[in-house]
Amino acid sequence: MNTPFIRLMKQEGIKEEVIRTFEAYYNLLAQGEKGLIGEEEINPPAEKNLIDYDKIRHYSRNSLLKHIAVVKLNGGLGTSMGLSKAKSLLPVKNNLNFLDIIARQVLTLRSISGYDILLLFMNSYNTDEDTLKYLEKYPDLGKQDLPLSFLQNKFPRIRQDNLLPYENKDKKLMWNPPGHGDIYTAIGEYLGKMIAQGYSYAFVSNADNLGAIVDTSIPAYMEDNRIPFLMEVCLRSPMDKKGGHLCEDKSGQLLLREIAQCPEKDLPVFQDIDYYKYFNTNNLWIDLRALEWHIISNEGLMLLPLIVNPKMVEGTAVYQLETAMGSAISLFNNSKALVVSRERFVPVKKTTDLLALWSDVYELNEQYQIVLKRGVVKAPVIELEEQYYGKIEDMQKRFSKGIPSLNSCKELRIDGDVSFGEDVICEGKVTLKTSSPVFVQNCLLTGEVDLNAVAAKRKTGQEDKDGFQSS
Repeated sequence: MNTPFIRLMKQEGIKEEVIRTFEAYYNLLAQGEKGLIGEEEINPPAEKNLIDYDKIRHYSRNSLLKHIAVVKLNGGLGTSMGLSKAKSLLPVKNNLNFLDIIARQVLTLRSISGYDILLLFMNSYNTDEDTLKYLEKYPDLGKQDLPLSFLQNKFPRIRQDNLLPYENKDKKLMWNPPGHGDIYTAIGEYLGKMIAQGYSYAFVSNADNLGAIVDTSIPAYMEDNRIPFLMEVCLRSPMDKKGGHLCEDKSGQLLLREIAQCPEKDLPVFQDIDYYKYFNTNNLWIDLRALEWHIISNEGLMLLPLIVNPKMVEGTAVYQLETAMGSAISLFNNSKALVVSRERFVPVKKTTDLLALWSDVYELNEQYQIVLKRGVVKAPVIELEEQYYGKIEDMQKRFSKGIPSLNSCKELRIDGDVSFGEDVICEGKVTLKTSSPVFVQNCLLTGEVDLNAVAAKRKTGQEDKDGFQSS
C-alpha cells in the first residue's frame, strides 16, 4: 500500500488492526477489484438454508439471557431527514426516542430475568457524546463491566485518478465511515472480555429498528444446531427492491448482495422481488466464540466482501472503501437465514416511517417493542410530498396539532401542503390533493379528495363545516 495512507492513518491515531484492514481492501482496489457480484455467480437461497421463525419458537430458553450481548448500531445522524444530532434522539412514540425505548427494553429484560444482559452501542464520532450524555438519565443502564459504547472507525478517502489520499482543508472530508461491517474490527478490543465474562451470543441490530428485541429461541436453536451466524430476513416488497438481498454462491454458501455490488446489467434481476425474495433486516445473531476463532485464524483481521463506493467530494472523484456487516454470513460454515415477519423489522429511514410510528397504527408492548396495534393487519403505504414533508422540522410543523388516525387506512398519499389538527380519520385508500396550504381537522377522509375544491364549495366564513381550512 502507498505509504501516504499509512502515514496519514498513524498521524490520526488509528489502530494498527484498522490500518491493516484498510491496507487489505486497498490492495484489492489497486488490483482492479470493484466488489461486484454478477448474476452468473449466484442463485436464490436454497430452502435448506432458510429457517421459519414460527417453527422454532419452542426452542426458547430463558437461561440463555445471561449469555446474550445486545449491540445497537447508532452511528447515523439522520441527515437525509434534516437532523444534525444522533438520529436515535428523535421522538418516535409516546414522547420517547429510540434511546429511551432501547434502554427500557434492556432494563425491563434485566428486571424480569435477573440476568445482567450486556448493552453496547456502536457510535460514530458524531453520535457518541450526545448518546452517552442522554443515557445518563438511565444510571442503572451503565452498571455493567464494559462501557456502554465503542466507536466506529474511519478510512481515508481515495482519489479515483491516482489512488492517492484525497486531501482537503476541511480534514473531516478526507475520511469516510467504512460501513457497518466495521463492527467486527471496532468491537475487537471487547470481544475477549465478553467471552471471558460468559457472553456467548451477540444480537446486533440497527438502533432505529424498534422491532428488534431479544428472543432466546433464536440463540437456543443456533446452539442446538451449531449455527455460528444467523441473519433475520423478511420477504421483499416493492419498497425493498433496492435493498440488499439474500442469495448464495454456486457451492451453496449464503451471501448478501448490496445494490452497490450489483453490475448495472443485472439491476433488473436484482430488483425482481419474486426471484430474490428475501432482504436483510440487519438483525444478526453471532456466536462470539466462532467470531473470535475466525479473527484469530485470519491473523487478527475480519475481511468482508468489499464495497467500492464512488463519490464526488467538492468536485473530486473519490472511492470510499466500505463493507456491510451482514456480508459476514458468507464467512461462516453452516450460517443460516431466519425468515421473520415485519414485526421484527420496524425501521425509520424516512419521514413516512416516522408518521406511521407517530400514528395509532403502532403501539409499545410490555417489552417496549414497537408492534402493530391489535386489529391492524398491515401498516399502510404512506407517500408524502418531499417538498413539504421531507425533513423533521416539516413534519413537526404539519403534525404538531394532531396525528391522523391510520389504523383503518391502507394507503395515504399527500400531494401538496396539508397540516393536521385533531380528530382526523383516514380510512381505506386516501389521496389528498391541494395546490395551496390547507389545514384539516375533525373529519373522515377516504378516497381521492381535492381539498381546494371542497374548501371552496363548502366554506362558510373562515372554516368549512367539514374541517377544511385554507392556511
